[in-house]
Amino acid sequence: MDRRDATLRLLAREPASTALLVDFDGSLSTIVERPDDAVPLPGVEAVLRRLVGALRRVAVVSGRPVDFLASHLAVPGLDLAGLYGTQLEIDGRRIVDERVTRFVPAVAAAAAAAESRLPGVLVERKAGLSVTLHWRSCPEREQEIQAVAADLAERHGLDTPLRGKRAIELRPPVALDKGTAVRALAAGCSVAAFAGDDAGDLPAFDALDELVASGGLASAARIGVRTDETPAEVLDRADLVVDGPRALLALLVALAERLA
Repeated sequence: MDRRDATLRLLAREPASTALLVDFDGSLSTIVERPDDAVPLPGVEAVLRRLVGALRRVAVVSGRPVDFLASHLAVPGLDLAGLYGTQLEIDGRRIVDERVTRFVPAVAAAAAAAESRLPGVLVERKAGLSVTLHWRSCPEREQEIQAVAADLAERHGLDTPLRGKRAIELRPPVALDKGTAVRALAAGCSVAAFAGDDAGDLPAFDALDELVASGGLASAARIGVRTDETPAEVLDRADLVVDGPRALLALLVALAERLA
């Protein structure tokens, strides 16, 4: 039995107690030059609708704000985790960790300062809870952008994880990430899988490992989505590697067909 078939068998074995959790950028959407241009691949919404009706939980876990995810994936019953676990929408209920909201003024001040100090650089404000500085369109300015981000983080009491592709984020120094989101979304399930393509997805893999080790899950599957920019560690850690978002979509379609 190859790894793809083994993963499908695992996820279809106990659908009423299985959680399927998927990243957005680089997984359900191809990587684009400007974040606002990202859209799910054709067919993604349709297959997510099928899976929502067949599995215990289906969720998208992303660095994007929940509002962005909800507007791009209009799938009733789909749960969402945005801003690397800072925002959750589970069973229709929106949750924002109260430890984060007190940093809203600091994030706004850091964003304004970044716009002033980095003309021409894309400064992406995310729901007032974090801000991401991008150098995809100006790779020669990477060191400058990272230096400004580090200075602003120190001035405003923020963290600066390098979790996006060619980007750095300023966010509240609160221990929330895709791993904490996975733990919340996998609660009550016996099987869970997470698919992702970037270093920011590694905490989700870690969470699955810890849940299996502690007995919180009986089984788990880590799915790596290979792109030109996927870190080697993501692929090394994965139980199954698929070649890009289209191959992940094909896997999801195959799962929906098996469940049907």
